Amino acid sequence: MRKKKQEEKEPPIQETLEVKETREERLALLNMLEDVEEARKKVEGEKEKTEAIITNFTDGLLVFDEERKLSSINPQAEDFLKVKSKETLGRDISELVKIPNLLPLIDILGKEIKGIFRKEMKIRESLTVEVNSIPIMLEEEKIGTLVILHDITREKMIERMKTEFVSLSAHQLRTPLSAIKWTLRMLLDGDLGKITEEQREFLEKTYKSNERMINLINDLLNITRIEEGRYLYKPIFINIEPIIQSVLDAYKDEIKERKLKLNFIKPKEKLPEIKVDVEKIRLAIQNLLENAIRYTKPGGEMKISLKYLGDKIEFSVSDTGVGIPEDQRARVFSKFFRGSNVIRLETEGSGLGLFITKNIIEAHGGRIWFESKEGEGTTFYFTLPLKKEFERFIETF
Repeated sequence: MRKKKQEEKEPPIQETLEVKETREERLALLNMLEDVEEARKKVEGEKEKTEAIITNFTDGLLVFDEERKLSSINPQAEDFLKVKSKETLGRDISELVKIPNLLPLIDILGKEIKGIFRKEMKIRESLTVEVNSIPIMLEEEKIGTLVILHDITREKMIERMKTEFVSLSAHQLRTPLSAIKWTLRMLLDGDLGKITEEQREFLEKTYKSNERMINLINDLLNITRIEEGRYLYKPIFINIEPIIQSVLDAYKDEIKERKLKLNFIKPKEKLPEIKVDVEKIRLAIQNLLENAIRYTKPGGEMKISLKYLGDKIEFSVSDTGVGIPEDQRARVFSKFFRGSNVIRLETEGSGLGLFITKNIIEAHGGRIWFESKEGEGTTFYFTLPLKKEFERFIETF
């Protein structure tokens, strides 16, 4: 009887195991929940840190989602653009066009929000920013676009002051140098009396040095005009072939003196007229020709080519000169650049010619590029659009 009662009191072994398993499952679940909560707090903490960084970032930041809606704008961007987040967040770029302060930015980005690299935007007289836009990628999928506005007002002010200083200095130097030039010319021409051969030799060297200084001053003045955006003065419709021929004629003696072979390949058909600033285009051609002459050894060859390509005209200058080192090609059109192999040759040059030439061609809506192999030669090309294309370019310039 006692044994029967004892059996009734003790639970079955299977029931005991089930209770134990349930308890362990609960403990495991509680541990998982604790881990999830800890992970959630960690993620929230990282999110808050990221938001704090974005909020206090000195650059303006705007984030557009994959549907081109503005999903985030930091306080600096609000201050730059003089807008409020509540007016802009969640709105499509086509709606943002209606906000006047955002128009300059949207004009640069376009309605499709294209990629932008270091594009200047003047927001107001006291503020100029540099705009960059980059895609936000998750693995290989684009999930949005980040737009960065970097304040470059101080840099632009310093640049303007530097440009004004160079312009003022160049103007001040050009007057006495011109006076020296004409005095030397009078002495060389015998207007001030006879001179000996020894005196002539010294005066000729002085005259050439003075000419180099005047050319450098003129290059500096051209650069200041480029940087001030006032470079094209008198664009007119003209056939470019006679301009090229006149430049070649001016260098005929120098080419002969250096024993260089020159071949000018003219187009078979008559070229249409193009709208150019004659003085500036002449300077661009002159700079390219001078480089070819200067950096080609005696006995070398030069080839000038002019082609009509339907909607544009292509000009090229080839030489068998020293070429451009491969690791320096990215800097060819920058100010004051001279190749290391050219410096070793001790040739003259300020490193400003190609910078000026590039700006002249681009100011006409054209394109300039080159092909080169060190030790074998270089070919510079540029294209100029015909009148309709040029007029369309000038409208947006």
